Amino acid sequence: MGGINVGRWLASGFAASVVVFLVEGIASVFYMDEMETSLETLGITMEMSTSGWIMAILVSLIVGMTIMFFYVAARPRFGPGPKTAILAGTVIWLCGNVLALIGYQMIGIYPTSMLVMWGGIGLVEMNLAALVGGWIYREEEVPG
Repeated sequence: MGGINVGRWLASGFAASVVVFLVEGIASVFYMDEMETSLETLGITMEMSTSGWIMAILVSLIVGMTIMFFYVAARPRFGPGPKTAILAGTVIWLCGNVLALIGYQMIGIYPTSMLVMWGGIGLVEMNLAALVGGWIYREEEVPG
């Protein structure tokens, strides 16, 4: 069995990052008004500065690379393919999205209905990113 194909991991992680960034942007139309209203009651604005956009891109990159790290690590145990990609995406969703959503619920920043929607979108987002990245990733060929 070959080792980790670092070039493919980077490429698959980047592709997963693009999916995360795009889905997050597109899906925000479903909850943006409610989010803005909630934040305005706290005196917080949602205007994005250049540094905010850079941070959003970096977070997407970190999430995509992390999803693919878990996918690559899980392949030897669970095998390559969609089942393992969905496992990796779901683990990241549980450890990232769900914990953050529980925190938001605990401090009462956003309405529960918005958090549930956000969680559902996040599950689709993480798994779609993992499937796209998993489709790209391949192990190195071992010379025979």
